[in-house]
Amino acid sequence: MKDQHSTHLIQLAIATLFISASGALGKFIDMPTPVVVWWRSILGAIFLLGFCVYKKFNLKIDSRQDALAIFSSGLLMGGHWLFYFYALKLSNVAIGMLSLFVFPIFTAFLEPLFIKVKFDPIYILLGIMVLIGMYILAPEFSLENTHFQGILFGLLSALCYAVRNIISKKLTNNYNATSIMLYQTSILTVILFPVLFFMDTSNIVSQYPYILLLALVVTALGHTLLVNSLKHFSVSTASIINSVQPIFGIIIAFIFLNEIPTANTYLGGSLILLTVVIESVRSRNK
Repeated sequence: MKDQHSTHLIQLAIATLFISASGALGKFIDMPTPVVVWWRSILGAIFLLGFCVYKKFNLKIDSRQDALAIFSSGLLMGGHWLFYFYALKLSNVAIGMLSLFVFPIFTAFLEPLFIKVKFDPIYILLGIMVLIGMYILAPEFSLENTHFQGILFGLLSALCYAVRNIISKKLTNNYNATSIMLYQTSILTVILFPVLFFMDTSNIVSQYPYILLLALVVTALGHTLLVNSLKHFSVSTASIINSVQPIFGIIIAFIFLNEIPTANTYLGGSLILLTVVIESVRSRNK
């Protein structure tokens, strides 16, 4: 049992590493955010469809209720990606990623409303720790400050991400994780298709290697592994463990974008990420 738990934690860590690259890629890719998200969605959907066909997964949706849940999760994933990339553009990779990672706290409070999971009071303490970390992280509470704007977009992204993960967990009871990601990316591809007619897409020629990395490594592989991990952990536990992403993301941004975090980023980020260690130990002992 402990060995299986370790295996699932390793798989979740790999998903985390892959998804962590989204920060540097989102900041670096030089195209309008909705266009980037559309390319990410359609290429991710193509990769996922090929894998589903190869594995002969059943892609039939069983009921209208499931179809509505899948559609809602696709829209929420779109909101998560759009708000997140705007957060990265307005601030930097460190602030964008750390503000997004309030989502475990949103998850902990929302999960009992959607799924028959007992609320654990420890999440109140973890939530307070994260909020203090966010307070330290914010340079100033002014809407004119682009870094503060980035934090607000990061929080909106976190809310969308939390609810999407909760819905996805319910779907994993009846559907394969890869097929769920295929549904979500396909929905987003259709919804965002009109942006190609009024936004500049000419840079795709020079940006396609980075778009391919974003679509294949981050989206198709990373998010599928993340959704699959929801079979083995509660959404709250998986979310908080997944919060190690900013560490990887900040390191990647330092190496490739030469972004150096401030002292407040280190302090606030450390407090936020301390929740990862606490929840990892707790989940190990369950």
